[in-house]
Amino acid sequence: MKRYSLILASALWVLLLLLHCNQSAVAAKDTWTSVHSQNFFLVGNASEKEIKQVATRLEQFREVFSRLFPRLNFASPVPTTVIVFKSDSSYKPFKPIADGRVVEVSGYFQGGHDLNYITLTTEKRDENAYSTIFHEYVHLLVNNSLGRANVPPWFNEGLAEYYSTFDIQDGQKVFLGNPISHHLQLLRSAHLLPLKTLFAVDYYSLERNKHETRGLFYAESWALVHYLIQGNEGKQLPKLSRFLDLLLKNTAVETALRDALQTDYAGLEKELKAYIQRSAYRINVATFEKKLEFDSQLQTAPLTDAEAQAYLGDLLYHTQRAEDASAKLQQALLLDPNLPIAHASLGMVRMAQKNFVEAKQHLAKAVEGNSQSYLAHYYYAFALSREGMTEGELVAGYPAETAHLMRTELQKAIELNPGYPESYHLLAFVNLVTDQNLDESIQLIKKALALSPGSEEYLFVLTQVYLHKQDFEAARKVVEPLSVNSSDPRIRATAESLLKSISAIQEQMARARAEHEKAGQRSGPGNFVTQVGSISTTSDRNVAEPVDPSSYLQEALKAPAAGEVRMQGVLTQIDCGPKGIVFTISVGDTLLKLQTKSFDDIDITTFSTEVGGEITCGVRKIKNAVVVCYLPSKDARSKTDGIAKSIDFVPPDFKLSGKQ
Repeated sequence: MKRYSLILASALWVLLLLLHCNQSAVAAKDTWTSVHSQNFFLVGNASEKEIKQVATRLEQFREVFSRLFPRLNFASPVPTTVIVFKSDSSYKPFKPIADGRVVEVSGYFQGGHDLNYITLTTEKRDENAYSTIFHEYVHLLVNNSLGRANVPPWFNEGLAEYYSTFDIQDGQKVFLGNPISHHLQLLRSAHLLPLKTLFAVDYYSLERNKHETRGLFYAESWALVHYLIQGNEGKQLPKLSRFLDLLLKNTAVETALRDALQTDYAGLEKELKAYIQRSAYRINVATFEKKLEFDSQLQTAPLTDAEAQAYLGDLLYHTQRAEDASAKLQQALLLDPNLPIAHASLGMVRMAQKNFVEAKQHLAKAVEGNSQSYLAHYYYAFALSREGMTEGELVAGYPAETAHLMRTELQKAIELNPGYPESYHLLAFVNLVTDQNLDESIQLIKKALALSPGSEEYLFVLTQVYLHKQDFEAARKVVEPLSVNSSDPRIRATAESLLKSISAIQEQMARARAEHEKAGQRSGPGNFVTQVGSISTTSDRNVAEPVDPSSYLQEALKAPAAGEVRMQGVLTQIDCGPKGIVFTISVGDTLLKLQTKSFDDIDITTFSTEVGGEITCGVRKIKNAVVVCYLPSKDARSKTDGIAKSIDFVPPDFKLSGKQ
């Protein structure tokens, strides 16, 4: 009897322990809340009060920044979702990862073409979570209004650092321009970059600078912007505005310094050094007549567990953590198998993983019924547009049924949200690939540009639409400013390549017409068609004798320099490794392997309308015809045939003449 009593007591103890664990789990369960403000959508497991405080702080910052630049439109067409974590421990699984390690931050900003994310924890820490968020949000507003490539990097980064110290008291008293101690320490102990060097830094080189050099660039850019805004008791500010206007108009820096700031490099460097070494800094304090309050605009609602998991999974997708995102989104669908936001996000994850079968299944589920999510419709069309696309983002065409479905989804996305530019952009791209509705495409891209001024990607698509319409002067007017004004060398290179293509096509057509005119005089009037890549033109003359459609390129191609060999072949593969890049080119029955240190060390030009987007490493799914110039290897033991000096992409029907 005692034995049974002991067993019963043990069973009761285990049962009580299990009940206690379950009660603890229930007690520890997070409550998730959503808050809508005018410009942000917030979700979090922090308290409703804390989430509202974050919403108010972000709206206050945006309002102050917008009031200081009243002439600019800071309406962002890309929505911003804010995730507010109650503690650092709950935040940690969603912090950014670099080199396999979690980056210890208390807040960060993740930008995107479809959605921006801001994340932070309300747990008090020494680090100011808002400084990084404010910095990156300034970039978002400036880049969307002016175009990133049009804004000098020193000003873009300096202004973002200046506003990163934003503070407000009682919703009314604003503080701007507080000194940043670590910048001052670095500037006082290091040799300043010459201003000529600072102004010459572009985004491409900035991304590749060593950490120390980049840190000095940020610090000096902040100090210069701080001086031009606050120096001489704020009297420099009108001069700064004039200086920037001149730079945006592509005025030479020396001229802009003289005309706007009444100085030169040496004079401004002397003023900046003296400003850095001073012991006190003027800050801007502004008190508004009325408090910047937003409580009446805030709308709150509870979130289900499934919705919370879906938002966390979508955040992980946007931070390029596809596997982690997949786990969270599948968990959301276990809780709610029909949750549209989970299906939409998981569809994009599967697309990123090149699993287009599952991607389309989830995205079709996301838009079924009367879906009111414009992003779900856009995502579905986007995934369809990427299926079959090469690594270089090239696509030969779309089946008629697929093109129709993409147009239907994009038109629905536009109907639901006419203010989202990517829907117009993608619809114009579909028209371009299918060579249909080109006049409509011009209007679509113009709408996208009105919503997101300065987008180089949109301008490049507009250029290609004009090329397909054979409106070469219109194409040239769109792309020519980018080849001169852009502060991003990659954009300038793409623009220059397009300009070369335009000139080459025009020259070909002029020669073809001249040949046809001669032929017409011998054979009489009629009709002819001149083929230029995928572009054709018609005229009232007949083709009396065949004309080489690629003859115009013979003189346009890069001529081989002394010691170089020029060959034509088909680019089949690009291998990238720590020791450099190897291009594999099929020439007849042989493979030619040419090496270079980096893409920056080779001149790449395209004269073919079949080449677009980036040229990336890997096997080429579309084998492009190319003409290469290279220095042959003199070492019989070398694994390559020589050093590549230039690659010209040419139309598939091009034939290099025997004259080398």
